Amino acid sequence: MPIIETRDLRKVFRSVVRRPGVAGTLRTLFSRQYEDKVAVEGITMALDEGELVGYIGPNGAGKSTTIKMLTGILVPTSGSVRIAGLVPYAQRRRNARNIGVVFGQRSQLYWDLPLVESFELLRAIYGIPAERYRANLDHFTQTLDMGPFLRTPVRQLSLGQRMRGDFAAAMLHDPAIVFLDEPTIGLDLVAKEAIREFVARVNRERGTTFILTTHDLADVERLCRRIVLIDHGALVYDGEIEALRDRYGTHRTLVVTFAEPTPEVAVEGADVESREGDVVRLRFDRRSVSAEVLIRRVADRYRVRDLSIEEPELESIIRRIYLEGYSDAPLTAPA
Repeated sequence: MPIIETRDLRKVFRSVVRRPGVAGTLRTLFSRQYEDKVAVEGITMALDEGELVGYIGPNGAGKSTTIKMLTGILVPTSGSVRIAGLVPYAQRRRNARNIGVVFGQRSQLYWDLPLVESFELLRAIYGIPAERYRANLDHFTQTLDMGPFLRTPVRQLSLGQRMRGDFAAAMLHDPAIVFLDEPTIGLDLVAKEAIREFVARVNRERGTTFILTTHDLADVERLCRRIVLIDHGALVYDGEIEALRDRYGTHRTLVVTFAEPTPEVAVEGADVESREGDVVRLRFDRRSVSAEVLIRRVADRYRVRDLSIEEPELESIIRRIYLEGYSDAPLTAPA
């Protein structure tokens, strides 16, 4: 049985149409017209226990609205949602014990209290047994390197330190499911990698289910095998990243380091994308020529020191889908 399951999940926000001017305001008071805005339109998906899924889409696509319905903050207009067998908006307190949430732009820590006292308050709120609380706190303190600032007031922490505290706070009560909403926003490269390693480790060692919403697709590539892509509130794609890359990542890059000066480089089936000294990047369409054939052509013609293949970036693939739309029609090789 899936740990997260939605069926035809829909959310519509209704607002009053306001007319300009004093006369318009009076008309609005006595004769109201409403405007419906569809934020989520018929999302159906199922996540198994222990999955780590990227839930992505452009601004306004409905990602945050979906997360709020999954956490029980919003009630769906129609459709159904179950989280670990519970209806989140109808069983909010029980659902809250099953989930953890990390918002990159909001904190659940207490601003003026030392970090460890925020943890103590959360222990009381969730009723975490003392032994389990101590074991989790010690584990997260070591894993996230929180020892040096554990007794520092939250308002004095750097963004990276505060985010590590938020991750620990979200997981102290051993939630089965954790929702991550832009968890690495504003962090430097070192802090981002530390957070990614932590999420991957918790998912691997504890079997925690994660849903990751982010605009930083490096997070998705680093952590997720599966993505759910939405646009304008509707489901566009649900499947493995590699399948999406195989379908839309039609162009790859062969990076060649030559063993001797090579003024002119021309290889059938590839275009020179860039050149820096002895390193040349050759862009080719995998539908018309395979990497093996292209490497053989290069090796037969030039003296080569090193070769490597670069796969297309997920960001460029997603951008292409946003612009062109997703299609299940089979791809054909170019003429």
